[in-house]
Order: sequence, then C-alpha cells, then structure tokens
Amino acid sequence: MKRTFILIIGMMAVVALLFTNASRPLAGYSVGDYAADFKLPNTDGKMVSMSDFSSAKGFIVVFTCNTCPYANAYESRIIDLDKKFADKGFPLVAINPNDIVQQPGDSMDEMKKRAKNKSYTFPYLRDDSQEVTKAFGATKTPHVYVLNKEANGKYKVEFIGAIDDSPNDPSDVSETYVENAINAVLSGSKPSVTEKRAIGCTIKWKS
Repeated sequence: MKRTFILIIGMMAVVALLFTNASRPLAGYSVGDYAADFKLPNTDGKMVSMSDFSSAKGFIVVFTCNTCPYANAYESRIIDLDKKFADKGFPLVAINPNDIVQQPGDSMDEMKKRAKNKSYTFPYLRDDSQEVTKAFGATKTPHVYVLNKEANGKYKVEFIGAIDDSPNDPSDVSETYVENAINAVLSGSKPSVTEKRAIGCTIKWKS
C-alpha cells in the first residue's frame, strides 16, 4: 500500500512538472537588457522586423490578441499609443502569441479581419512558434515592452508591464505607465516607473 501511494505521488509530480514546463515561458528580458530583433508575419502578408524601421528611436512592443477581454478593453488605447508616438519615433508593434488550437479566434485569418475592421495603423504580427514571446518573457495579453534604440543600434528595455492602471475603464486611468516611460526616454531621462505587473489573460502556450 505504501509503495503504491509513493508511486502515485511520483507520477503526479512528473505530470505536474511536464505541465509546468509546457505552460511556463522562459525568464525573458528584464529592464536594462537588450532585446533581440525578430522577423514575424504581418496581417498584410509581409514579414516585419524592428530593423525595418530605420528612423525609429524606439518601439512599443505589445503582446496582445483578438480573444482576451482585457486586450479588447485596451484596444483603443493601443491604437492611440501608436497614433501618438509613431511620429515621435516610437512606433507600436503588436504581436499575437496565442496557440490557435486553444484559441481559433487568434488565427491569422481572424487577425486580418480585426486589423481591417479596427483600422490598425501598426503591424499586427503572428508568433506561431511562440519563440519571440518566450524570448521577451511575456505572460499576459496585453503585456507591453518599451524599447529604446541606442546609438549602437541595440534595443534596450526601458519598461515592462501594464499600459496604465485601469484594465477595464479608460475613463478611470490615473497613471499612464507606457506614455510616461516613452516621454521620459524622449527627454533623455530614465522612466520613474520601469515595471508594472501586466493585467490580462494568460498567454495560451502550445502543449
């Protein structure tokens, strides 16, 4: 009986370990790290990388999707961020990382429809392999990274986390973390807030 109990506990531990490894992303970037460039397919059929934006001073990289209520609540604010900062040298790049087996609504076809219906002014990229998402360490939708392109051409992480302090109602926003971070970088200083826990749906990882 004791041996059977120990065997069951051991099997449960193995299953738990396998599930954890399948569900948990790599550690990802921290503030101060340099982010590697990537190349992912856009809804317009082209491949997009950060190096394509030769005049960019930095980037707003947003991991988001079609199907998460939090991502939907932030959608208009994501659009506004690109409209506000793209001309200032900080274009927005959105990346959809969700496993489409679990979330068919996040397929490229559905992404194309949403980008068209919502008149996205920014690339909406599909990370089918989830390797870019794991490299960044994103865990939620939405999850934002503000990158500063330095003179050496490297992309330094200046902020990680939430767009602002109101995940549901834009009218309740009192702290605009991403905007504040970009404005600080544009003025030549460091953001006063460099990390805020992202609030959203968990990314759907491939099993």
